[in-house]
Amino acid sequence: MKIGIVCYPTFGGSGVVATELGKGLAKNGHQIHFITYQQPPRLDFFNENVFYHEVNIPSYPLFQYAPYESALASEMVNVVTNENVDLLHVHYAIPHASAAYMAKMILRSQGRYVPVVTTLHGTDITLVGKDASYEPVVTFSINESDGVTSVSENLRQDTYKHFNVHRDIEVIPNFVDLSRFNRQQKEHFKKAICPNGEKLIVHTSNFRRVKRIDDAVMTFYHVQAQMPAKLLLVGDGPERARIERLVRDLGIYEQVRFLGKLDAVEEVLSVADLFLMPSENESFGLAALEAMACEVPLISSNAGGLPELNVQGVTGFMSPVGDVDDMVKNALYVLDDAHLPTFKENALTRAKEFELSRILPLYEAHYERVLQEAKPLVS
Repeated sequence: MKIGIVCYPTFGGSGVVATELGKGLAKNGHQIHFITYQQPPRLDFFNENVFYHEVNIPSYPLFQYAPYESALASEMVNVVTNENVDLLHVHYAIPHASAAYMAKMILRSQGRYVPVVTTLHGTDITLVGKDASYEPVVTFSINESDGVTSVSENLRQDTYKHFNVHRDIEVIPNFVDLSRFNRQQKEHFKKAICPNGEKLIVHTSNFRRVKRIDDAVMTFYHVQAQMPAKLLLVGDGPERARIERLVRDLGIYEQVRFLGKLDAVEEVLSVADLFLMPSENESFGLAALEAMACEVPLISSNAGGLPELNVQGVTGFMSPVGDVDDMVKNALYVLDDAHLPTFKENALTRAKEFELSRILPLYEAHYERVLQEAKPLVS
């Protein structure tokens, strides 16, 4: 099968999932064509079945904002035509689903029907998509897709709740590549950060307010007051400067390190003892799953799709959003040497349920159904 994959080439969840999915499909023998404005960060290997097509966005004085959606639709048409692509899979509804619809209509006018699968990832539904500026286009694009998937049951229900969607949405959860995310031998790295055997706590995100990084910092602040610990903050974004000020104001700057964006985040997770995800909303929690695959238990909020991943009292604990006191209590319990080994083992066991080899066939089956249902529509 020849599949065109459209995504944001970023460190965010939707871009990571799209890239790892494409790589997995390529290893299974499918020909994958990535279509985006720059090469995704995790597209870091050579495979004869993987191709990258850059969307060229011309700059003209007339345009205050470059018309990316039009350029993207045009490139989709070109790739489908020139590479004989069977199906387009677009990740994140805005603007990829509407651009794919435009491309589909152009191709149909040329006598070719190429079905479109749209995967909903989270903020394209729960935040951006609900904005009145985008809602009609998002609703239309979802309804006009030939197949729609969401990364969690919670996101599926949110979509039905906030949009006038009258088509089936299949839940296909996010996944993790256990050949990459596993407990590696990186003790020299941990020794450099925790020379006196401190517990190592990690948080990774894009540093937006919805991630509630201040809750992660405050949780760590109270934990380190009761046991030796260090905190690694991985990522970057609009909240970083404020969080750095908070860390200084709390007097714990020596115990906290800001690592910025990392591609090889698994090297950090490999030596961590606990992962914090106190988000206000998470459609799934891909970063948490990657941590669990590295045998790192999870302290999280109970928001969004996190209860579909984090098993209360087994892989970690969940608390109401903003309940720092409860997160501190739970973190101290997990980090106790009498409990930590069991939680680590449970985290890995749970992560194995989302291994790439288990999820990949679900996408392949979805593609096959979409292609079969699309065949009668070919003129």
